[in-house]
Amino acid sequence: MTTTSIASAAALSAKLAETGYLADEGLATIAYLAMTMERPLLLEGEPGTGKTAIAEALAQAFGLPLIRLQCYEGIDASQALYDWDFTAQILHLRSVEAGGDNRSTVELEKSLYDGRFLLARPILKALQQSPAVLLIDEIDRADDEFEAFLLEVLSTYQVSIPEFGTVKAAIPPLVVLTSNRTRDLHDALKRRCLYHWIDHPGLAREVEIVRTRLPHVPELLAEQVVRAVQQIRATENIMKPPGVAETLDWARALHLLGSAELELESAAASIGALCKYREDSKRVTSALAKILG
Repeated sequence: MTTTSIASAAALSAKLAETGYLADEGLATIAYLAMTMERPLLLEGEPGTGKTAIAEALAQAFGLPLIRLQCYEGIDASQALYDWDFTAQILHLRSVEAGGDNRSTVELEKSLYDGRFLLARPILKALQQSPAVLLIDEIDRADDEFEAFLLEVLSTYQVSIPEFGTVKAAIPPLVVLTSNRTRDLHDALKRRCLYHWIDHPGLAREVEIVRTRLPHVPELLAEQVVRAVQQIRATENIMKPPGVAETLDWARALHLLGSAELELESAAASIGALCKYREDSKRVTSALAKILG
């Protein structure tokens, strides 16, 4: 991906802000460098800190397709790269037979692996459609073998398909890998990438995010919600600290309930927008009076 339209990290930060994503200086700088150096960007951090959202914002900011590969336990190369449309291939064979086609066996076999029968999965699709943003989400859920496969692809930005040939990106896609750090990634993959750890935002930045994303929410309510969420993250022993997405959900829910400021009754009634575990909901609800006090 070229960066001719972006002269600096500050310019990138401003462009992302136009989409509603407020990147701090460190994140904007490392994203700018990843684009300039054509290197994958590896983002680690707690869930809800905006790792996935920056890939979406980059795609929106530059008008590029966003191609997402969601990782999970057991994912393999074929699910990330390509497959063949066997049903269409069989129909093609039957059509050839019915038409009395006299092609040789070699020619007929070659016709079965035409591009029209190739089902591109996310990585191949990104190489074919680039410039694009390729989001490899939650890479820490995949296993070692899949990491090794990714390392090879991200080193050359090309894949070889035995029956079809080599597909190489004319322009390397901007690759964003995210990890919730449920396990450590291998050093070889990390060395291929530029790295950044994303923390939960501070008070002022989170208030700014809420005001930017939800301009209809009263300023007082936005600030009170963020202060409460920041306190919950810092002091309450909960299973899943709320991320920015949950802060936005809670602020929006309270606004929809007609709240102009954070009050105990509406806060307790809407706690399901903030906490996604029963134990967390109970613990935070019981502490709301103290938090709001």
